[in-house]
Amino acid sequence: MIRRKIPLSWLQLTREKPRLLVALAGIAFADILMFIQMGFQAALYDSTTRLHQHLEADLVLISPQARNMLNMNTFPRRRLYQAMSITGVKSADALYINTADWKNPQTRRKTAILVLGFDPEAAVLNLPGVNENLNTLKLPDTVLFDRASRGDYQQTLTKVANGQTVTTEVGDRQIKIAGLFSIGASFGADGSLITSDLNFLRLFPKRHAEGVSVGLITLQPGTDLHQTTTALRATVPDDVKVLTHPEFIDFEKDYWRKNTAIGFIFSLGTMMGFIVGVIIVYQILYTDVADHIAEYATLKAMGYKDLYLLVLVFQEALILSILGYIPGASLSIGLYALTRQATNLPLFMVATRAINVLMLTIIMCAISGAIAMRKLQAADPADIF
Repeated sequence: MIRRKIPLSWLQLTREKPRLLVALAGIAFADILMFIQMGFQAALYDSTTRLHQHLEADLVLISPQARNMLNMNTFPRRRLYQAMSITGVKSADALYINTADWKNPQTRRKTAILVLGFDPEAAVLNLPGVNENLNTLKLPDTVLFDRASRGDYQQTLTKVANGQTVTTEVGDRQIKIAGLFSIGASFGADGSLITSDLNFLRLFPKRHAEGVSVGLITLQPGTDLHQTTTALRATVPDDVKVLTHPEFIDFEKDYWRKNTAIGFIFSLGTMMGFIVGVIIVYQILYTDVADHIAEYATLKAMGYKDLYLLVLVFQEALILSILGYIPGASLSIGLYALTRQATNLPLFMVATRAINVLMLTIIMCAISGAIAMRKLQAADPADIF
């Protein structure tokens, strides 16, 4: 009595447990491939836009030639003064950005780092550790260091956290690390330094104060964003582009998505994981159908329609997808944590990605079942004799 209640699809799958384990391992492997590729793609976009998200601005001015945060062409500072003439604009502040070689104060090895400079009188970054040290940034050759930078900085972080000043070099100039903040590494930069606009110009003597990397426009409370954006675009010349804050974030994402091979590679990796899963599940289901072709022919002889057999195979595919997804998702969470610890990239398991991969796994197994169904069309009652 109890055995009759067990689905036939489950009985067929568990009849040969080694084959079932191989199938689940294959599906888990395909899921891990998809999780890793989708996770790296999300980490790419998240890591390269974390700075954008912490900018205190309603509107952003950039050069039309700018490609991304690491390649920001400059525009004339007078465009900020023009922006101030627009009704509803509260402030227009300059942000200077450049990359430089600096010596790791702990290992003394040179590495590339992103340097940000702005007027300490204007709090343009909503970051813990920055606004508390704005007065410190006014001191000559003083910087704040990103504690989440990629590399060996444990001794440096400990000294700075204990109130000690750490000295090192950026380019050919000696600097002092007097505070810490946290943004994190990205695919484009291993870390960041924040300093005042005057210190920035000392570090990069070829840069001029009139050449602004990013203009940060803050509006008066209650000001209509759309109207102000339209008015500002009509006021400033074509040598500057006006973006809303969300558009500035999308500008960075679009660069990595459309203008580099990285975004395409991760999308291709996800697709390859899906195809690998389809092939693995198809092989398992096809073999299972081939091994039970006589039983299927018997069911046909008893009057069961092809639809019943189709549902049976799809049930097997659904069971395989669920059972294979569980270890795949669990192992991916562990791999995320391992990668996050090694690279400081924002690699986390999120609900939307977990659901998306589950749906892809179910679709993957359903496609495999549909392909394996072709074998059932050859199941003829005469095969039982």
